[in-house]
Amino acid sequence: MFGNENPINQIAGVEIPYGKIDYTVKGVFRNNGNKSHVDPNLLLSMQNGDIGQWVKGQTNWATNSIFHTYIKLRKGTNPVTFENKLPEFLERNAGNDFREAGLKKSLFLQAVKDIYLKSSIGHELSSNGSMLHIYIFGSIAAFILLIACINFVNLSTAKSEKRANEIGIRKASGATKKSLISQFLTESMFMCVLALAVAFVIVLVCLPTFNTLTQKSISLPSNPEILFWIPGLTALTGLLSGSYPALYLSSFKPVIAIKEKSSGTNTTTAIRKGLVVFQFCISSCLILVSILFWKQMNFLENRDLGFKKERQIALPFRNASAAENYDGLRNEVLRIPNVISASSGSTYPGFELVQSRMVFGQGKTKNEQIEMRLAQVNDNYVKTLGYELLNGRVLSKSELELGDAIVLNETAVKRLGYDSVTAVGKHISYEEAGQRKDYEIVGVVRDFHHESLHKTISPYGLIGLGEVQPTYFITNMGQGDLDETISQIKNVWNNVNKGIPFEFSFLDDDFQKNYEKDKQTSNVTLGFTLIAILIACIGLYGLASYTTEQRKKEVGIRRVLGASVSSITILYLRNFLKLVLIALLIASPLAYYLGNSWLQDFTYKINIGWQLFFLGCIFVLGIAFLTVGSQVVKAAIVNPVKNLKAD
Repeated sequence: MFGNENPINQIAGVEIPYGKIDYTVKGVFRNNGNKSHVDPNLLLSMQNGDIGQWVKGQTNWATNSIFHTYIKLRKGTNPVTFENKLPEFLERNAGNDFREAGLKKSLFLQAVKDIYLKSSIGHELSSNGSMLHIYIFGSIAAFILLIACINFVNLSTAKSEKRANEIGIRKASGATKKSLISQFLTESMFMCVLALAVAFVIVLVCLPTFNTLTQKSISLPSNPEILFWIPGLTALTGLLSGSYPALYLSSFKPVIAIKEKSSGTNTTTAIRKGLVVFQFCISSCLILVSILFWKQMNFLENRDLGFKKERQIALPFRNASAAENYDGLRNEVLRIPNVISASSGSTYPGFELVQSRMVFGQGKTKNEQIEMRLAQVNDNYVKTLGYELLNGRVLSKSELELGDAIVLNETAVKRLGYDSVTAVGKHISYEEAGQRKDYEIVGVVRDFHHESLHKTISPYGLIGLGEVQPTYFITNMGQGDLDETISQIKNVWNNVNKGIPFEFSFLDDDFQKNYEKDKQTSNVTLGFTLIAILIACIGLYGLASYTTEQRKKEVGIRRVLGASVSSITILYLRNFLKLVLIALLIASPLAYYLGNSWLQDFTYKINIGWQLFFLGCIFVLGIAFLTVGSQVVKAAIVNPVKNLKAD
């Protein structure tokens, strides 16, 4: 905005719904990547010529809860002691206001550092993170690392015969068990260090893609604390993966190790099988949870929301002059052949609606009042958004100007004690500045989702704009060329609102933004799942290769005695698939618990049926079958004479 000039005391014009206001720049803050739940581009004084006058008029504590108050306590102040004084403070200042309004409210403290990850309060200043997601992804990453360690343990113990001679000779030459353990742990550590070097390269290559997937801007230099964790994590991985093989291999007796080449006891084999079960239990659980995530996201995208979201665009009125040109803009836009209808209002479905009012039904008192969300609308609003009118009519021209009539959704009608048929013609009341005022119910629309499916449908009313300027211009387009229609709307906008940028968004895209974090969770979990499956399959493939190699003489004898390739394949596959089935039996209830816990965040969600788990189990068994089957078939079709002549 100012190039290389000093911006201090320069004038910056800011376009807001109240009009264009000139502000004097008094400071510049550095965007240095500091983490905060507040992510502003500019900071304006509340005591100014736009919202400031409205703020000064807010003298009733009961009618406004849209602001957060930040308090810096004196050093040494106990937050709990301070918080305990808030009820008395609130009663002293606001008790009468709350009693007159029939409301109960409370004040509480929340540490600023806890807001981003731990706050569940509505109307936050910007999108929050989630501690749950950190736990989920951290656990998955730990389990993936554990799967890799299991592979190392399994393959190291399975191939112990290869090192039996070495161990026997070393022990016969005077090597102690302690020195052998040290040797094998060193080998494991060295392997981890090599893996770490490769991992760094992979992270640097994949980080841009990961940032795109998660919509973050993570970089290794910006997180130097990670560098302190890496040596410890590497050492822990080396110990986890190397401890059991080191203890097992170092326990071989010299004579037995040299002469018998023992490949393991029944205990060792049982441990290997148990580790395979554990490995596939984790992978199966991730697969089942990923399928559940995908089903829920598909449900969110395809659920009937109660309004028409397709082929609808919304254009924000950036200032008062653009809003004043609404009638001319609408008339010109309606002349475009592919435009069905157009309207305007203070909001549209998909946004968290802040404006609300406490109302009570006819014949009731304010002690029986309910909170109702209010959208201020213009003519044709119901038609443009495709709300289904169940009874009554839409707001008339005079009612839109006077603001004395209202169209309710089904939930509001029920909460007020009416029904959709008899509600029309009745009144609802509210109190303002000590006076009682009424809305006449002129229509009832079918319930629609005005917020994400995380939340239940709440009482909702449509009232006229009155003297308030609309905030959004909404256009419903037909099945013609979408790009051409938007181009024509842009031309009309530029002619009517000269110098005001043409900016629009699709209603269906805006509504889906409510699920961005859920999509990120689903996508990242899917990526982790694919990695876990790959690692588990590599381990299973290696173990199957070794097992078939160990039993190739047995395969040869069976073939000579008349066994078919298919019977041998089934015999060997049965042993491996049995382990996978056990893993599935353990993973299924765990996946159900985790998936159901995640779904609790949604008011509207899928039912977790057996079909989902059946699909996941078939998928896991198919992966295991292909992984093991390729090795078993390869061993079974080899000429039996060749196998019997080996060694």
